[in-house]
Amino acid sequence: MQTLRIAVAGAGLIGRTHVDVVRASTQATLCAIVDPAPHARDLAAQAGVPAFAALPDMLAHEKPDGVILATPNPLHLPHAMACIAAGVPMLLEKPITATVAEGEQLLLAAERAGARILIGHHRAHSPIMAKVRAVIDSGALGRLVAVSGSATFLKPDHYFADAPWRRERGGGPILINMIHEVHNLRMVCGEIVAAQALASHAVRGFAVEDTVAISLRFASGVLGSFLLSDAAASARNWEHTSQENKAYPHYADEDCYVLCGTNGSLAVPTMRIKTYPRPQDRSWWKPFETGVVGMLPDDPLRHQLTHFCAVIRGTAEPLVSARDGLINLRVTEAIAAAAASGNTVSLLPA
Repeated sequence: MQTLRIAVAGAGLIGRTHVDVVRASTQATLCAIVDPAPHARDLAAQAGVPAFAALPDMLAHEKPDGVILATPNPLHLPHAMACIAAGVPMLLEKPITATVAEGEQLLLAAERAGARILIGHHRAHSPIMAKVRAVIDSGALGRLVAVSGSATFLKPDHYFADAPWRRERGGGPILINMIHEVHNLRMVCGEIVAAQALASHAVRGFAVEDTVAISLRFASGVLGSFLLSDAAASARNWEHTSQENKAYPHYADEDCYVLCGTNGSLAVPTMRIKTYPRPQDRSWWKPFETGVVGMLPDDPLRHQLTHFCAVIRGTAEPLVSARDGLINLRVTEAIAAAAASGNTVSLLPA
């Protein structure tokens, strides 16, 4: 199988991670790094590839088989449009764009051009989420009734000093972090049709929120509650519980989701399951059968790159399409609007 030449645009935290994943791949090879920052030239020199200050410069110099766009959110639209114009498939980091209006513009252009776009909601490629979906589909939990979740963690001061845009509108945890949770919740509970939220920025006082309490309604009738904070010293989050990113410590006693059905519940990612042994004899006075669903965690970014290579080759459709990315962004904007207004925000079907 021919090795694909992949360029990475954006040499920030996630961009550097993509560089490492591409360099470790047997299906792809890194061919360029795009970023105007001085450290990007050092990163490119270490990798033995050319560095470019701007995406158009790289595309004018050569046409890679694919581009990973890990640039700041406001650059997603112009950079994606440049890749569409050049006919280069892209893995576009979440969120698809900075705003829903821009996302609609990009989706229209992509569909007209038949562009191959994979949106970087990497947890869609997680073995954990695949197993959760399999448990739900098996009927072991019965009909889903409710989901509770949390993404509570403490971002250090330098996280904001290194990238001041994270303090401003569009840079808070709703858009940066909650959008990952939205896609996970959609995978297991279906489409979200309404959102309520209360937000606070009392800890840091930035223009953006640092803590949010969220309520969600799904088209299936499932109700969800979610607690989000990047100012809370807590391990109840995907990074600290999933073991998928070794940069974070792991706490085996914590979960970040609990899915409740009419016959049982599943805690994720410990995969502790409680079900009634006799569905016809269910009651809170009856004991559950308890156990742990077997599965092996693995790096979803590695699986995502393998899938992106298949998308480039035309042997697979994007697992997370541009339309999916736009739906996720619509939900996050609805959460932000609900927090700002105090009203329930309804979402129309996609």
